[in-house]
Amino acid sequence: MENPFRPTAGATPPDLIGRGGVLDEFAYGLRIGSGAPGLLTIFTGARGIGKTVMLGAAEDLALRSGWAVISETATPGFIGRIGESMRRLTDDLGDGPTGRRVTAVSVAGFSVTTQLAPEEQVDWRARGVALLGLLATRGTGLIITVDEIHAADRPELSRLAADVQHFIREGLPVGLVFAGLPAAVSDLLNEGVATFLRRADRIDLHAASIAEVERSFSETFNGAGITLSPELAKEAAAATGGYPFLIQLVGYHLWQEAERANGSLDAAAVDRAVIAARRRNERMVIEAALSTTSARDREFLHAMAEDPGPSATLDIGNRTGMRPNAVGNYRTRLIDAGLIEASGHGRVSYAIPGLREYLATHPNRN
Repeated sequence: MENPFRPTAGATPPDLIGRGGVLDEFAYGLRIGSGAPGLLTIFTGARGIGKTVMLGAAEDLALRSGWAVISETATPGFIGRIGESMRRLTDDLGDGPTGRRVTAVSVAGFSVTTQLAPEEQVDWRARGVALLGLLATRGTGLIITVDEIHAADRPELSRLAADVQHFIREGLPVGLVFAGLPAAVSDLLNEGVATFLRRADRIDLHAASIAEVERSFSETFNGAGITLSPELAKEAAAATGGYPFLIQLVGYHLWQEAERANGSLDAAAVDRAVIAARRRNERMVIEAALSTTSARDREFLHAMAEDPGPSATLDIGNRTGMRPNAVGNYRTRLIDAGLIEASGHGRVSYAIPGLREYLATHPNRN
């Protein structure tokens, strides 16, 4: 059996741990159609928490329900690429039989990268109306997913949201599912179409429970004939912190260790897998997240590392010499960036597992 763990962005894991029920409202929306609250959904959370994976799960669910799917990433020109995919779908369906089922159109990486000119924007909306009308006659609809909205051009996002709002007012069968960091979601809700977007089912993804991870590891490994004792399964699960990307990393390296040892995992193998997973998490998640921070951001984060657990903002201010209003501003910035999270009144914690340990071994030089 091949290694089922895929610690890369958006890859489908062998088990969606801790996500039971997350897509229930979306699934209900697919059943009842236009205007259902679950058809407007925003996934948000820290890096590596599984936002892209949940987009993929929503797409798969829509396809199984007979809906069309246009999957995009919010790089420049994405709204033009969605329009081109609408045209292609309309052409494909226009001459087809009424009972014909629809398949996915995934345009991530499609060659069209130019933004729509103003005179073409009305055509874009008309193109959507035409496609959605065709889909409605077949008792189905269209789901548009947009990943990484933190990288998006705001006018493009606002245009897409405004047009989807128009489609919904017309009673057309459409759904819009976003995924992005908390900062992007907060900014988006402050745009001119905020009233519409605030109706979205905002799903803040969090870590899974360690018990769920332990169960999943035991079932996955032992089910494949790999010996993993309950004690070692618990140890490996605890090392992930319930963090989806770390779950995939630890599972991936555990599987490699098992392959080298002919299907048996001992304590030394688990230790090696955990160390390898943490190193890769540092390179792929932590360093990427810190690359966009300022010197003062990092000073704030290093001040938190002095505490064994949640940090009081008052203590952070005393350690950094920041005034209370500055502490509040940096707190908000770092929460929006997905690096920290609120942890009770006046307290904050790191949002990314391993960040505390990383900062402790990488002094702030700015």
